[in-house]
Amino acid sequence: MAMKQPAKKVYRSANGKTVDMDMLRQRFEMTPAVGNARVNARGDELGPGGKIVRKREEVLRDYYEASQAHIQDEVIPRAEAAQPEVTKAPVKKATKKAELAAAQDAEDEWTEDADGNFVKKGD
Repeated sequence: MAMKQPAKKVYRSANGKTVDMDMLRQRFEMTPAVGNARVNARGDELGPGGKIVRKREEVLRDYYEASQAHIQDEVIPRAEAAQPEVTKAPVKKATKKAELAAAQDAEDEWTEDADGNFVKKGD
């Protein structure tokens, strides 16, 4: 399927001159880009002497293949068997008296020795 060409971008400078951005982009497509990326304006990787090592299409294909390798479709099987129903045992509500009695029993098990440490009775 053919891609539709975007509209031409023609700008007018402050001095009144027209600047065709698409024409400039095409004219300097093979010029090395400024910086340390070692690519030209089109995106081709450049080697020593400014020669094209890998074309833009190869770079993009490798990038997309590498990114697709990390994505794995995982099929989660649907549980066919019915899950057993979990029944909970009735929970007894503790009364204040029962809580105080339990706390008193816990206190009776421990005593404080001469150094201020708590130890179990009988130890």
